[in-house]
Amino acid sequence: MRIPEREIAERPSGYAGPNLSPVGLQLLPRSLADGVHALMANIPPKDNNGLIVGRDAALIVDAGITPEISRHIQQVAANLTDRPARYLVNTTYHGDHTFGNMAFPRDTVIVSSRLNKENMTDFAYEKQVRSGNMYGDEALFDSVTAWRTPDIVFDTFAEIDLGGRTVQLWHFGPGNGPGDTVVYVPDARAAWTGNLLCHAGIAHMLLQGGPEPYIATLRRMKETLPELATIVPGHGPMGDGHAAIDALIAYLERLHDEVVDRVQAGLTPEETMASSTDPWDEGLDPVLEAALATYRIPQDRARQAMLDLCRNLHRLNILATYRLYAGG
Repeated sequence: MRIPEREIAERPSGYAGPNLSPVGLQLLPRSLADGVHALMANIPPKDNNGLIVGRDAALIVDAGITPEISRHIQQVAANLTDRPARYLVNTTYHGDHTFGNMAFPRDTVIVSSRLNKENMTDFAYEKQVRSGNMYGDEALFDSVTAWRTPDIVFDTFAEIDLGGRTVQLWHFGPGNGPGDTVVYVPDARAAWTGNLLCHAGIAHMLLQGGPEPYIATLRRMKETLPELATIVPGHGPMGDGHAAIDALIAYLERLHDEVVDRVQAGLTPEETMASSTDPWDEGLDPVLEAALATYRIPQDRARQAMLDLCRNLHRLNILATYRLYAGG
């Protein structure tokens, strides 16, 4: 199996990925505990963020895709607390989570995993890859002029003391990317999971690894955070953490087995996609449907958009897994 050094750029024929353009994006606060706020995008699957407040300081989770969105995040945070935003955590190196770093004050300390920072080297390539999710919006090329990287990195675990509240940072291993960082607030039993883990029933993206390492990562997370209740993913609705882990492990196990079987049988990528199981052939999981109902958009439209997105991401996952095991 060949592990790629950077994100796969290839996409299946007719692929339509998530629309990450910031046009129309507003972040709506939802309180998970006193001083612990999920900042939820009003339109899925645009990026969510987070604000965690202690006695002395505040921490913001992810920076947004453009400086304008970064300023919006900071304004929403300022409306919720007068504590200074001394820390910013990047859950992944991807530009929709990190391009906004440039608009944070220089005295805001940016923290992430070492592997995330090591993948923040090819600015032009990252803008090129993320532009595929902008659907004609030129904001990345008009306003993103620099890629500010983390000031402090960690390998597997770090803690940040905000004064009366400790925030844990975990890197359990590769998943969506090599350096996925989970932000966990023990007293709220809540975690910001970036691209590593979404609500159960939503397809994830295997962009820089494979199903087997991803499964091992999720099992370490499940074992390490037994009290985890709520996840705030980088995209889409909040959900039950352990239900999401279990659902994703089951999905990845089936993906691995089906793709390896078809590679060994000599099928092409297109034949593999056409013959693989569609996990959404009976529609969305009812719990996910209920979560989508929290958005102020027509439910029929939300349901169909999520189904279309999951099926597109599933085809991308099949292609990425096929390339790992077949090469080329």
